[in-house]
Amino acid sequence: MPIPEMDELKAKLVGYSRFVEGMIGKSRQALVARQATVLAEIIEDDEPRANDTEISMEAECTAVIARHQPMARDLRAILMILRIVNDLERIADHAVNIAEAVRDHINGTVIAPDDAVLTMFDRATRMMDDAIRAFIDGDSALGQRVCLADAEVDALATGILERLSAAMTADAGRIAHNLALLKIAANLERVADLSTNIGEDVIYMAEGRVIKHHRQENVQT
Repeated sequence: MPIPEMDELKAKLVGYSRFVEGMIGKSRQALVARQATVLAEIIEDDEPRANDTEISMEAECTAVIARHQPMARDLRAILMILRIVNDLERIADHAVNIAEAVRDHINGTVIAPDDAVLTMFDRATRMMDDAIRAFIDGDSALGQRVCLADAEVDALATGILERLSAAMTADAGRIAHNLALLKIAANLERVADLSTNIGEDVIYMAEGRVIKHHRQENVQT
């Protein structure tokens, strides 16, 4: 018998994901337009709301399990929603770190935004969106594409680190601003990693196939 609350839980999960994705998007906007007020909104208003949403959704999932005592696929779906909610809350924490780093970067400088960092914003948020859609649709192929996209974000982060490290050696006057960019890139890389976790879970739920260890072996080689 279908669990009547399942569709509502999924809808709330999508809403939570879009809210957290919006936090990251606002930092990108602030970086391009140099809007410090938007960053304050993320840090002071959005983070508490993200935390409250996590707590509320965890309570709802727990109540549904207690009420219906679901088995098999329904239970796995609810437990996965709990995992994704936790991942989204961690992404929200990284979004706050990004906002703080953007604030540091735009403070007292007219340096244009770094193109590679802007590309990382776009790739990481796309991975988030695709990971959630993969779960909602049970689309393991899309989950696989999310996992594959992680390598591109990692490569961008590595390139930014190498280029900005060299730039800081050549121009000590821009060290603080470049360090802020490195912090942005590092947190966007973690957003991509957490989105990849969701993609891996989608593949496991749909196919019973574990790819986490295989991905780690590929990274090490």
